[in-house]
Amino acid sequence: MTAAGEPPRHSGGRFGAAGDVGAPPQTVLVQIRALLPTLPPSERRVGEAAVADPGGVAAKTISELASDCNTSETTVIRFCRAVGLKGYPDLRIGLATAAAMEDGSATWASVGSDIGPKDTLSDVVNKLGFADVRAVEDTVAQLDLDALQRTVDAVVSANAVDLYGVGASALIALDLQQKLHRIGRRVSAWADADGGLTSAALLGWGDLAIGISHTGSTPQTIAALTEASDNGATTVAITNFPRSPLAEVADHVLTTAVRETTFRSGAMASRIAALTVVDCLFVGVAQRNYSRTMRALERTYTAVRGRDNG
Repeated sequence: MTAAGEPPRHSGGRFGAAGDVGAPPQTVLVQIRALLPTLPPSERRVGEAAVADPGGVAAKTISELASDCNTSETTVIRFCRAVGLKGYPDLRIGLATAAAMEDGSATWASVGSDIGPKDTLSDVVNKLGFADVRAVEDTVAQLDLDALQRTVDAVVSANAVDLYGVGASALIALDLQQKLHRIGRRVSAWADADGGLTSAALLGWGDLAIGISHTGSTPQTIAALTEASDNGATTVAITNFPRSPLAEVADHVLTTAVRETTFRSGAMASRIAALTVVDCLFVGVAQRNYSRTMRALERTYTAVRGRDNG
């Protein structure tokens, strides 16, 4: 639900809608990965081919790619528009650039693969570090700055802020709660379904609700954000998938960009990416009233320091 005069619900990230200028090349693969689960089977085959071999697909004609994916040229064009590109030439340019970035040093091939049972501890450390770094880089590259600005505005003007998250997302919600509370914002984080729904039912116009879920499919988080929206609160989703159920009930969507893996490295990287978004949001809010922020930080630091000295 959006208030009168508010921008339409999650009006799009940097990729925008079909017919927009198109994605920055470095983020084409990020967008494709995020949208794969929502694409029709024929378009998904095109996306899977692009993710599996971006350089190879960039070298193909549209006819060759359509044939390889057992689909039509029209479907390939629909796929391009579904991921925010004007057409196939933009896709080829974006994939070629992405392939050069990933394969130029062969880093992803040697370090970015998934963790296996025969990996040494050194391999594990290197792969986890690489996954975390890429998650942060990809997230920052595709983060919708307009949506981030609107979210900062909403936090600054909100009477009350509710944060919803389950499991690992609850830890991210608690991190944001601690940060905002430290600078004088009245905010609550809810990790249980009943508590979240109860609080959401008491929100209204002028309040803000933020739901955090990597998949965007966590039922408890969706239910709480929906309840808050139905009662007139502004809603924000932090998720890896911009067309997920959570994103559909949000006024503003902030997306992470994490590569899916079969081991825990992907799940760990998702936490790092979400914390990056949270940090960007917090600093944006803290900057808005710099003197107030500094006074709050000094007062809380003094209070804690005084207790430690006692």
